[in-house]
Amino acid sequence: MTPFLTLTGKRALITSGTRGAGAATVALFRELGAEVLTSARTSPPGHEAGPLFVAADLTTAEGCDALAAAVRQRLGGVDVIVHMLGGSSAPAGGFGALSDATWHRELDLNLFPAVRLDRALVPNMVARGSGTVIHVTSIQRDLPLPEATTAYAAAKAALSTYSKSLSKEVSPHGIRVVRVSPGWIETEAAVQLAERLGAESGGGIEEGRRRIMASLGGIPIGRPSTPLEVASLIAFLASDRAGSITGSEFVIDGGTVPTV
Repeated sequence: MTPFLTLTGKRALITSGTRGAGAATVALFRELGAEVLTSARTSPPGHEAGPLFVAADLTTAEGCDALAAAVRQRLGGVDVIVHMLGGSSAPAGGFGALSDATWHRELDLNLFPAVRLDRALVPNMVARGSGTVIHVTSIQRDLPLPEATTAYAAAKAALSTYSKSLSKEVSPHGIRVVRVSPGWIETEAAVQLAERLGAESGGGIEEGRRRIMASLGGIPIGRPSTPLEVASLIAFLASDRAGSITGSEFVIDGGTVPTV
């Protein structure tokens, strides 16, 4: 019997694939039969000599060029691109605390890596007439936290708009472009944050989780998503089972976004 979900024969690039939801996505893709090349800014233990890992700073044009070249050399091309890279180093304090340099850093991390890698790799997909591009955005584009995530949310909103435009341009050539918009994911970093917040309140990790969920306006299912749940959605969208899906956004947030 044919398995419901398989990625056998697909060559995939997954950025930021050494921790959190990125690592879960890399592991699941490989379990489902894909050949996966991943990257991070530095080499974590166990990845230094691996032929399917590239250390590259994707906030720079040079880093994106190096990764694109590695995709061509080591995979011979790519069938699926998953843009997992993202994050924020912006200070709290509202819009007035955000310098021009901070805005540039947020865009360099959350928008330009996808733009540059797509520009380098998608034309080959168009020439072949097939391929899938998945941009991981964030519910913050709809629910920005003014005190802390204004620049990050704006950068993710820009990524989402870019992704929609790209889908309209390349879908007629056989390329599917979709967006995955996670809410709070319980990664290693999220657990550490919950533990710290809980300790500050004189409680444990559950108190920390409660504080985070309250800052988001609540999560109806009562918990964050797991990295594997996010990876599973991405794997489905990368598979042939999702062959008629393009230009769409898929929110995985436990019901956090309260609008239709």
